Amino acid sequence: MTNTQQTIATASQHSRYLARLLAAHADLAHALTTQLQQPWDAVAMQTQLDAAPVSDEASLKTALRKLRQAVMARLIVRDLGALADLREVTATCTALAEVSLRFALSHLTTWLADKHGQPLNPDGTTMQLVVVGMGKLGGNELNASSDIDLVYLYPDEGQTTGDKPLSHHEFFVLLGKKLSLVISDMTADGFVFRVDTRLRPWGESGPLAMSYPAFEDYLVAHGREWERYAWIKGRALTGTRLDELNAIVRPFVFRKYLDFNAFAAMRELHAQIRREVIRRDRVDNIKLGPGGIREIEFIAQVFQLIRGGRVPALQTRATLDVLPMLAARGLLPDDAVAALSSAYVFLRNLEHRLQYLDDAQTQTLPNQADDQAHIASSMGFSDYAGFLAALNQHRNHVSRHFDQVFAAPQSEGGDHPLAGLWQGALLDNDAQALLAGLGYNDAAAVNQRLQQIRSSHRYTTLPASNRARFDTLMPGLIEVAASCKQPDLTLARVLDLLETVARRASYLALLVEYPASLQRVARLCSASPWAAQYLAQNPMLLDELLDTRLLYAAPDWPALRFELAAQMQALDGDTERQMDAMRQFRQRVTFHLLAQDLAGVLPLETLSDHLSDLAGLILDATLPLAWAGVRKRHLDVPRFAIIGYGKLGGRELGYASDLDMVFLYDDDAPDAAEHYARLAQRINTWLGSTTSAGVLYETDLRLRPDGASGLLVSSVAAFTDYQQQHAWTWEHQALTRARFVAGDADVGAAFERIRCDILTQPREVAKLREEILAMRQKMHDGHPNPSGLFDLKHDAGGIVDVEFMVQFLVLAHAAQHRELTRNSGNLALLKTAAELGLIPAGAAEAVRDAYREFRRLQHALRLQSAQTARVEAAQIAPHADAARQLWNTLFGSL
Repeated sequence: MTNTQQTIATASQHSRYLARLLAAHADLAHALTTQLQQPWDAVAMQTQLDAAPVSDEASLKTALRKLRQAVMARLIVRDLGALADLREVTATCTALAEVSLRFALSHLTTWLADKHGQPLNPDGTTMQLVVVGMGKLGGNELNASSDIDLVYLYPDEGQTTGDKPLSHHEFFVLLGKKLSLVISDMTADGFVFRVDTRLRPWGESGPLAMSYPAFEDYLVAHGREWERYAWIKGRALTGTRLDELNAIVRPFVFRKYLDFNAFAAMRELHAQIRREVIRRDRVDNIKLGPGGIREIEFIAQVFQLIRGGRVPALQTRATLDVLPMLAARGLLPDDAVAALSSAYVFLRNLEHRLQYLDDAQTQTLPNQADDQAHIASSMGFSDYAGFLAALNQHRNHVSRHFDQVFAAPQSEGGDHPLAGLWQGALLDNDAQALLAGLGYNDAAAVNQRLQQIRSSHRYTTLPASNRARFDTLMPGLIEVAASCKQPDLTLARVLDLLETVARRASYLALLVEYPASLQRVARLCSASPWAAQYLAQNPMLLDELLDTRLLYAAPDWPALRFELAAQMQALDGDTERQMDAMRQFRQRVTFHLLAQDLAGVLPLETLSDHLSDLAGLILDATLPLAWAGVRKRHLDVPRFAIIGYGKLGGRELGYASDLDMVFLYDDDAPDAAEHYARLAQRINTWLGSTTSAGVLYETDLRLRPDGASGLLVSSVAAFTDYQQQHAWTWEHQALTRARFVAGDADVGAAFERIRCDILTQPREVAKLREEILAMRQKMHDGHPNPSGLFDLKHDAGGIVDVEFMVQFLVLAHAAQHRELTRNSGNLALLKTAAELGLIPAGAAEAVRDAYREFRRLQHALRLQSAQTARVEAAQIAPHADAARQLWNTLFGSL
């Protein structure tokens, strides 16, 4: 006996269905011996069908069933003979279903149209039945002996064109019935697939086929949570105008916001299934029972429902493709994903071996000893006990991870010791005493605020489910806020946030599902009112508090660049959603940096570098999107660069800094100036427009040649001429902090050459000193400070003075010391100037310390939402004195 014959014989021992097939059809046995090494694919299946004589429904049924017999015979032997892995098995079964459905539908449509005429689209093309594969068929992971879940849809109502016309509804309902019967009818040759159409709108009581408009109306008015779960895997297998269908289904399944309500919905759906399993004594069901296939699918799908609208990659349908994404995004630990993936493969392989026995749609472990022995052997075990031990280990892993993901939160706040306080069950004196004991400073005011919330119209008119979640959160919040610094302010800030999001059930659900996130919210709000306001304005960022590993990780700029590009590509053609996605991307990265900043793990200089890199990444992504919108553009890639000035150029951006930019191009095409002006306008609009996700960046373009009255963009040649012949000294000062940020690198290099040439021009130092002093006096006059406090930025000895001193040193000495042209920041340039002997080393170091402290205090005040960056003069007297002393050395007294 050859190896192939032995493989076939062994497989026949473990599959009575295969043994019967080979006994009844000698041609199958012969084909197996010659073709076993070749897996089936859709092309081979189609070739066999095309060769079959098909003239009516009976011959159509025969052709389809003969194909199934051939496919299943080879597939079973390949699987049991270790020639095929799980992906091949499921892909082959899925291909068989798709090829069979399309082949049958093509013939049935032709025969029905011959009698009643064709249904037509408005453009005159033939309208087709859209067969949507649901469940494992939609996910490309069909079982060996599965039923196929189908939904029948068609684009529009109308009437066929024949002598015996039917309405489109009648035509497609009749066609759907015929298709279901051709596929599922039991004949002498068996069946192709059992067909289940109960996932259609209204189930068995609904129409078999439905138009797109009626389907959309159903989803909007009647679609239920379990249908969102089911439609994750929905995939159109036939038909045209599928973009219209996707536009209906996608927003129903995948919400734009993070949908943490999915936890409760999936938890309840699983509970219903579990009750049914117990009622029918199906605990040994490896699909629906504890630790079974369905629990793995639920784990994957709950994260898809929550985040699929925001992360298009999670809209993929196959479970084994989704699970690694959850690990990559930090949504599940790597070991959990590894255990779930391994269990899924084991359980699906087992499922197939159970079905191979008799071609039965079963997922239940056998009771008969002979069948148990076959299953154990086909799964690679010497006995059933060993097999059960491995199975139970996998199921225990699945159950443990399922329970961790779906662990029910405290459903009501009534068990919390502070529940009575929140619910108003205590007398005022008792409530105030309790709050004071917790550490609140003004217990009466806190108690009054709680009473005001309970009686407010905003709270009393909340939907019942939202109010229940709000009530669940409040006792814990009162306790958590009391443990923070400034508990009164912390509680007030978090309450402002909760009142803002109270009508968005998903955000309340997030805080309920993840109680630790409430603690992180409280700490963040306690640390900074600006951060609390930022979170209230962008509540979607609550999701970022769930995983501190990701929250406090240093930004991976290549990965972030790839992620943003993928998002823009996924939303190609939808400018509004692209703009929202880019704003949300910026907010998310900024929030990570903010959390690290408040935790004290991110030095200010590093923070500014990161914020500047983020702006550069955003600008680099914006430019090609804006160029794509320029009509009649003459190049695929513009010869255009964005030059950053000010804080962007000097890599000193803060959280709310605007972007000082100049736009340059180097292109001799006749229409170049016009096209690049439109590009610059589009970039400015892209950045500054207010969308539902807010503003990307405020921009300032006044540093371009001739300021606000000048052209929005300049050619490299025009910019060179302006800088050499017409620019003011203050414009050359600005060049010391300018750099190429995004766009064409050659144009950026040209700018850097111009910049260095201008900065290294010989200058009359006395005249330069006079011009800089005049500009500094003008700025002093424009920022009077009668407060008696020291203005960190504008007062003598402050930030502006340090910047002006550095700019003077560069312009005065770069002709002799080219290293001063490096845009390395004020701190580095002060050190370089000292090393060159241009200023005393001790003075340079003292001013460097002063500049660091000024920026640190300025940043801290902004985080506390201070309106001005002013402090007591005594607090920074030594630093201001150091800056004034160096100023006097360079300029004389101001």
